Amino acid sequence: MPKGSRNDTRWLESHHGSWRVTIAVPRELQKTLGTRLKKPLNTDSLSLANRLKFKAVAELKERIELAREAALGNPRGIMREAAGIAELSRRVTCDEERDELQAAIRERAAEIVGPDAREIVDPRTGEAFPLPDPRRATLAADFVAVANGRATPLAMHHAEFLAEAGNKERTRADDVRAIQYLTEWCRRERLPATLEAVTPAVALRFKRALGELAGGIEPATQKKYLGRLSVYWAYMAENEYVGANVWAGLKIKRKKVDPREEERAFTDDEVRRLMEGPAPAKLRDVMAIGALTGARLDAIVDLKVKDCIDGAFTFKPQKKEPCERDVPIHPALADLVATRSAGRAPDDDLFPEWPKPRKAGSLRERSFKTSNAFTAYRRLVGVDQVLPGKRRSLVNFHSFRRWFITKAEQADVAEPLIAAIVGHKRTGITLGRYSQGPAMKQARRAVAKVKLPPLNGEPVPEVRGLRPPPR
Repeated sequence: MPKGSRNDTRWLESHHGSWRVTIAVPRELQKTLGTRLKKPLNTDSLSLANRLKFKAVAELKERIELAREAALGNPRGIMREAAGIAELSRRVTCDEERDELQAAIRERAAEIVGPDAREIVDPRTGEAFPLPDPRRATLAADFVAVANGRATPLAMHHAEFLAEAGNKERTRADDVRAIQYLTEWCRRERLPATLEAVTPAVALRFKRALGELAGGIEPATQKKYLGRLSVYWAYMAENEYVGANVWAGLKIKRKKVDPREEERAFTDDEVRRLMEGPAPAKLRDVMAIGALTGARLDAIVDLKVKDCIDGAFTFKPQKKEPCERDVPIHPALADLVATRSAGRAPDDDLFPEWPKPRKAGSLRERSFKTSNAFTAYRRLVGVDQVLPGKRRSLVNFHSFRRWFITKAEQADVAEPLIAAIVGHKRTGITLGRYSQGPAMKQARRAVAKVKLPPLNGEPVPEVRGLRPPPR
């Protein structure tokens, strides 16, 4: 059953009329954790439980992994120790030092194996033989291989790669998560989590299994993680840490989407409902800029006063945009910008009502709360379209961007100019920062052609039972 289905009961069980997540504990950890881990979701709605369960599943699986690592004695730390010994062994210059190092490796491997787990008895002779814990024996073998330079941990060069790549925090988090998924999968498949073990055949197996990890990963997200692994391997191949990029050429098949199920632009009537409804000013202004520039939500709420001078917005780069992007301020937005800029310094936020996340190290975009507030408001005024069995609505804040592009096309604005305004990949047109530039003059005329639908002033009825967005 597809992810997000309202009837999906994977990892779920009903307990006293309320849903909870339940996961089986591996046999070797049942003495510590019991046979199953459970976490209540505090809801009797199966639809809501399906939206909440994935975070709970991830938390319970992390608890299982922590218990497994505790039982093994911190395998990640042991692998880092082995990598350090391998680096030391490369500096050994004489046989005596080499022999001493080998003795130390054998002694440490014996410590990792630890006391014998049980004994087996030869049925013919009655003689007892010690049988070590197979997981510890495997870990000890991996330690010896890494320490002797025959194997390299997957993340051996990852910190170095991240430092040189200089990516944004969200991309860095994707890089780390991709390595974690690969490491966890290798452990599950009882494969060494080493660079040498990841052959083209193993990479293909991982690609096929990736969708099952973390409760089900959508194709677009699978593609992202495979892409990050490919970039890491390409870096290592360039530096001769590996022979070749085993991820090159691996592709994730995109789901065929019925055109009727694709996310869409708002209709004029939906834009009217959104602009005439009871939105707080901090949300109404964000919507107005989105509708009359086609800008993405995070770029809007991150604007500063200095980004709104000389009759143009300067939006920060988003997605694959290489640099900042200038967009003319629509005549209908001039008063809004003037009011919000009045009395504020150039470096002040244009939307202080939508501050950045306060938690240090948070990967959430500044627009996270704005997006949640807009979703609540959109539903409140009846602008929604959710298909049966789907979780995500076909309309969202990005629908303003689609609406702007549609209206510009209908006004006979040339496609390259539209692409330059909204930041799509393009050739041939780059808008200048100042109004004197011919391209910027063209863009001003183009932006002014997009008009909000007539607002008749009639109150928009709220959908009963829904909460209004925060004021």
